Amino acid sequence: MQIVCLDMEGVLVPEIWIEFAQRTGIPELRRTTRDEPNYDTLMKYRLDILKQHKLGLPDIQAVIAQMGPMEGCKDFLDSLRETYQVVILSDTFYEFAKPLMVQMGQPTLFCHRLEADADGMLVNYHLRMPDQKRAAVKAFKELNFKVIAAGDSYNDTSMLGEAHAGILMHPPENVVREFPQYPVTRSYTELRAEIDKAAARI
Repeated sequence: MQIVCLDMEGVLVPEIWIEFAQRTGIPELRRTTRDEPNYDTLMKYRLDILKQHKLGLPDIQAVIAQMGPMEGCKDFLDSLRETYQVVILSDTFYEFAKPLMVQMGQPTLFCHRLEADADGMLVNYHLRMPDQKRAAVKAFKELNFKVIAAGDSYNDTSMLGEAHAGILMHPPENVVREFPQYPVTRSYTELRAEIDKAAARI
């Protein structure tokens, strides 16, 4: 049995923080794991900026509610799930992802949680576990799945390395240069072709 593990932001939906940065006019919030490999450093940086601008969870959720998956995402996922088990492994948060999951047909999602105070201000974040993407792939392998993983950024590379086959989708050039061992795809047609090729190989 084969299972496909996909990153969410940058692969299936736009980068939530970049979208939020554009709509609020706060360029500092454009920083993502493409720029900062250390997730804890990145999240503390984000929470500090939100606090400075007095922006909370309701403000972010309002932006997310107006977003949608990337063009072709729903059809891609529906088709993929006809052939493979599919799990989304993301470093986003359930509080962010819920409206997007509905639009994508409620695929299985493993991610993290946010903590907000009574006024909706974000005070902390809680990782489900450290390096959860790689840990999930490792667990699936121990359950005797053949795992194909696809992601776009630094925080996906441990997952790609743990999987039987790893694929980059919409990666920035710095990630392409640093991880030349992974095939690069820039459309759902290309990604599906690489998934099928990997499935035949493993």
